[in-house]
Amino acid sequence: MPANIRTKTRYPGVYYIMGTSTEGKPEKIYYIRYRRDGKMIEEKAGRQYQNDMTPARANNIRSNRIIGKEPSNKEDREAKAAAKAAEKSKWTIQKLSEEYFKGRPEGKSRNTDQGRYDNHLKSEFGKREPHEIAPLDVDRLRIRMSKKRKPQTVTHILNLLIWITNYGAANNLSAPLPFKVKKPKVDNKRTEFLSPDELKGYLDAIEADTDPQVRGAMKLALFTGMRRSEILKMKWRDIDFERGFITIRNPKGGQDEVVPMNDDARGVLESINRSRSPYVFPGRRKGHRVDIKNGIARIRKATNLPKEFRPLHGLRHQFASMLASSGQVDMYTLQKLLTHKDPRMTQRYSHLRDETLKRASGLAGTLIGKAVADNNDENIVKMGVKKNEG
Repeated sequence: MPANIRTKTRYPGVYYIMGTSTEGKPEKIYYIRYRRDGKMIEEKAGRQYQNDMTPARANNIRSNRIIGKEPSNKEDREAKAAAKAAEKSKWTIQKLSEEYFKGRPEGKSRNTDQGRYDNHLKSEFGKREPHEIAPLDVDRLRIRMSKKRKPQTVTHILNLLIWITNYGAANNLSAPLPFKVKKPKVDNKRTEFLSPDELKGYLDAIEADTDPQVRGAMKLALFTGMRRSEILKMKWRDIDFERGFITIRNPKGGQDEVVPMNDDARGVLESINRSRSPYVFPGRRKGHRVDIKNGIARIRKATNLPKEFRPLHGLRHQFASMLASSGQVDMYTLQKLLTHKDPRMTQRYSHLRDETLKRASGLAGTLIGKAVADNNDENIVKMGVKKNEG
């Protein structure tokens, strides 16, 4: 039979033409004709083998479309196109995350959070919009992660979900999460404080290291309380030797910060030999040095540090702990020195200050007691009674 020749079936409005199947054998292709809303419609119903189409099935499709029970092929295509367009315009967690990460500066912190998203949030919530996420969904994820990961890690992951959805809300792309995310309880009060002997031994090991960049970076962590990334990214233009301040660009908290440069930090910076690089700690090629973990490992091996002490970040805690325990620095000033945006981060050191205040108060009590005792002795002498006299 010639191609494109219409052959009627016993069902009105159903016909077929001969075509070729994917296997190369002759195959009937069924079509239907019907009128709806005063308009004649002619469209394909399906192929004999590929769609398992028969004249009876084609007739059933025709009947359903006449009464509007099924959409026409055109209506079906338009509905799918509209659904696809609507899906494309939806601000899902995946789309929001892509925009959110675009706005974050490159570096270890962004890479870490990108990994957290890819490994924990993408499969769970990537295809959903924020309003489609229920509290139970997040709670199940929290419980599941808590079985294998530390509370702090789980908190970081849940915080990332909050940041992404808040980004969407702040930019009028989507609504925020309609509930408060429940997080694990995290003990943030670890201060990593070294004893005087431990600190001396550690400083001796740092001083003895052969890498001047490692020595400089670790001393600055102790003398300024700056973070590792802030130290390694520091440029010479950020250092104001005349006024005695260091500008921290794009810190963890967001906006640039300025911290004072004490004499010890000044001595470290003035001892560094400048190169053509704008960075205080230049990398081997371009840019700044990104890691000093090998030097840290050498120094830790040469010392007897407590197991829980983090060799570099612990120096930032040491800086803060010494100031807090001195009793001469209030929490607001300490917060500014550490560039904490949230005062609750600084409160981990408050117990050190409180202990100092208790000791000071105790000393006051001792002095008062001594003064009272001495006064009583003087009164006894004035009355003509000698000490220890019965």
